[in-house]
Amino acid sequence: MSQLESPTTNAPAPLPTASEVPDTPGAPGAPRAALTLALTSAATAVALMIYTAPMITLPDTAAALHTPASAQAWLLNGTPLGLAALLLVAGSLADDYGRRRIFTAGTVALGLTTVLSAFTGSTWLFTLTRVAQGAAGAAILASSLGLLVHAYPSARGRLHATGVWGAFVSGGIAAGPVVAGAMPTWRAAYGVLGAAALVIAAPSARGLPESRAPRDGRPDLAGATVFGLALVSLVAALTLGRDGWLRAPVLLLFAAAALLVPAFALIEHRTRTPMIDLTLLRRPDFLGSAAAGLFTGLAVIGLFSFLPALLQQSVGLSPMDTAWLLLLWSGLSFLVALQAKRLAGRVSPRHQLALGFALHAVAVVTMLGAIGAHSWPRTLPGLLIGGVGSGLLNAALPLVAVEAVPRARAAMGSGAQQTFRYIGSCAGVALTLALVTSGGSPGHGTDIALIVSAALALTGATGVLALRERKA
Repeated sequence: MSQLESPTTNAPAPLPTASEVPDTPGAPGAPRAALTLALTSAATAVALMIYTAPMITLPDTAAALHTPASAQAWLLNGTPLGLAALLLVAGSLADDYGRRRIFTAGTVALGLTTVLSAFTGSTWLFTLTRVAQGAAGAAILASSLGLLVHAYPSARGRLHATGVWGAFVSGGIAAGPVVAGAMPTWRAAYGVLGAAALVIAAPSARGLPESRAPRDGRPDLAGATVFGLALVSLVAALTLGRDGWLRAPVLLLFAAAALLVPAFALIEHRTRTPMIDLTLLRRPDFLGSAAAGLFTGLAVIGLFSFLPALLQQSVGLSPMDTAWLLLLWSGLSFLVALQAKRLAGRVSPRHQLALGFALHAVAVVTMLGAIGAHSWPRTLPGLLIGGVGSGLLNAALPLVAVEAVPRARAAMGSGAQQTFRYIGSCAGVALTLALVTSGGSPGHGTDIALIVSAALALTGATGVLALRERKA
């Protein structure tokens, strides 16, 4: 019988604490822990570099693949679709079947699929490789935090490790556009990034300690299949909706998602080894973690994924100039996330998240009118303020993800939060594109998107604070 299962019913029993559910075996030594931190951070950075590469390469990629404007959202949403669909699945598999095994497989797959995308000749093939990259990235992101929690069992160690890992999330976002912009072509960029992932995979197979939280029972294949189909339906509907929300394909996809979600909940309630323990939904800390991930995707990632294309198309910046400009935001985010651990004991992770959302709202409001005036200098204050806010978010998100679940299910907790993050990202990209293109002019449409992003960020700040107060 599963450790998380009640002896008299198939419904999960209340979750035990970390001390009641020991991880497998032993506390690793400092050198092995440092290697784990280095490899997981490096792989995460490369995964985020691949994720953000289209921010700079979108115009050239769309031109080379003859992608119409109505389909360009797929070039951006392919990877977050794969991430959203498989993060929770990957986290559960990593906990049950070995975090090193899932991490290494994901890193190899990321390298191969990224190299493959450099040779695609059509929009649909490129989108498929991007979805596959998202699936591989899901294995990396979900298993990384599980590996780190095992390598750093103390609260102080987790604070250090998750802070560094969160900084490399920002670092990958910062480096991706610069590397892609520095390459002679977008195809060369994907070739180089794919090779980098394969280089990291080599030492991971032997250098990382294996850890897992084994449970009795068969893998939750039915839950994984239904959950993946639900998310694919939802994300596809959000992406296609920008061309008309009342069209039959969009309505059918929304209906499919609406039917599959309760079916998934029913499967999880009945299985002995659920992919996600539904009792987590009663915990304000878990709900706060999920809300923080969702609104980070909606407000922050959704907007900044499309802003570089706007700077190129409307302001006339070159890809490399756009990459350097975006580096003000993402580079500062990296530095802030790296130093955010100094806030421990003075600012709680929840308040850190709320502050990050508030700073993002201030940042995007300061950028109002910049695109319409064709003035990149007017974006500078917003990029700087937003960089600080994004750094606070990236530092706090992994910490609240692993603290919201028992230590033995850290990968699942990470996967759950990041699932919401990339669902939000897909919705945010689709929403930003819809607002920009329906505003009459790029400048007016961008201003509407900026205002909506600010409102979403403030909603996120209110949500995480409200859930914190409810717990008290």
